[in-house]
Amino acid sequence: MVDRRDWAGWLQGPRKSLESQGYEFGHPGERLKRPETGPGSIARFGRRLAALSIDWLSALLLARALNDLIELELGIDLLTLFMFFAHTFIFITLFGGSFGHRITGMQVQSLNGARIGIFKSAIRQFLVCLVVPAVIYDRDQRGLHDRLIKAVLVRV
Repeated sequence: MVDRRDWAGWLQGPRKSLESQGYEFGHPGERLKRPETGPGSIARFGRRLAALSIDWLSALLLARALNDLIELELGIDLLTLFMFFAHTFIFITLFGGSFGHRITGMQVQSLNGARIGIFKSAIRQFLVCLVVPAVIYDRDQRGLHDRLIKAVLVRV
């Protein structure tokens, strides 16, 4: 039998529905032993979106400059994607976060708190460029790209 609470749960989403039935999920990152707020806590959606926007804008500017300088036949769209991959990969490998991550106060870390290596950084950024693995995430707000390489995006 379907009652009003089932419809309200559908409209609010599965998490709200389960919380109203007594389930407790805790804060994002609690299962990973991360604090709820402050340094080391899981980076939230707003910061992630701001960092992505900064990184994409910088990739677009780099692609346009390179295209004007060399006049490549590649096309600006594909060149922008390549520049996005290249500069975020380099920044994450060297500094633990992309240009946008560093401006918005975030860092990519392995689950034990160390920086990720070059191989994991390449896999992560390739999956981010595919988009879908980055937008499917768990209750700790870790996308499939971070779950695969056992990493987390945290505030610093």
